[in-house]
Amino acid sequence: MNGKNRNDSKVLVTGGAGFIGSNLCEALLKAGYRVVCLDNFSTGKLQNIEAFRENPRFTFIEGDIRDLETCRRAVEGVDYVLHQAALGSVPRSLKDPVTTHEVNISGFLHMLVAARDAGVRRFVYASSSSVYGDSPSLPKVEDAIGTPLSPYALTKYADELYAGVFSRNYGMQTIGLRYFNVFGPRQDPEGAYAAVIPLFIRQLIALRSPVINGGGEYSRDFTYVDNAVQANILAMLNPDPEAVNRVYNVACGQRTTLNKLVDELKKLLGVYDPRIVGVPVEYGPYRAGDVPHSLADIGNARKLLGYVPRYDFGQGLALSIDWYWKMLK
Repeated sequence: MNGKNRNDSKVLVTGGAGFIGSNLCEALLKAGYRVVCLDNFSTGKLQNIEAFRENPRFTFIEGDIRDLETCRRAVEGVDYVLHQAALGSVPRSLKDPVTTHEVNISGFLHMLVAARDAGVRRFVYASSSSVYGDSPSLPKVEDAIGTPLSPYALTKYADELYAGVFSRNYGMQTIGLRYFNVFGPRQDPEGAYAAVIPLFIRQLIALRSPVINGGGEYSRDFTYVDNAVQANILAMLNPDPEAVNRVYNVACGQRTTLNKLVDELKKLLGVYDPRIVGVPVEYGPYRAGDVPHSLADIGNARKLLGYVPRYDFGQGLALSIDWYWKMLK
């Protein structure tokens, strides 16, 4: 590792004040790494990194990946990049495809160029299960994708193609991680684009009916955030040349319908407030750009990265509810 032991390595986490990024920063600092966090607070929050702002091994840069010079400054002296910065959300991308493109494609390209020019050892980046698009096959296998169904999905697929081009032409080591519906502490329950689990938790705690898009039989491979953190660190450190310059599914390999999700949330939240069990569910129209079913084959990640999810869906949900109950009450 450039003559350094592991804990002398410097890791840049872009989007480090966001949901997954802040969990990554925390885990890396606990493991003794020096961490640089780059965020512009468009979706990230200062409170997500407040606990380690004073850590001498932590450096925060407020900046935007749409600015190439900011990216160059962020990668100075960095050994590894864990690129999490992006505008998520299918509905947001349908409403504003231009900004989604600028951040998720142009910003991604800026980070690749900056990392290449700085001689970064490895570039690990967040992709998404949305790249599977209209492919009906289950479980999802990395080399069988369909047509993207949203601007967001298209940006993530473009990122994978860019990473492949940079690997082949510039000798960069890149690894893409296709996240499947990551959830857990620090995921924002507020706002128009809140993800389904924190949104439903917030509504149920307030004794308000969650609204399910469609009939509730759409299913997802919900993945606890610590599994995504684990996958990033494995991808960053894996010494096997066969493991790099690929994309991997990061998930649990379990499929849960939205109806089942609400049932589980009610059961777990009912321990804190029995009234929650009786909150009725409402059903709305299907949402444009949504993939009906999602289930990952995690065989490649298991075989080549050594990825075995530490938390299944139920364990992750219980831990998340404990965190949200303390935060929202």
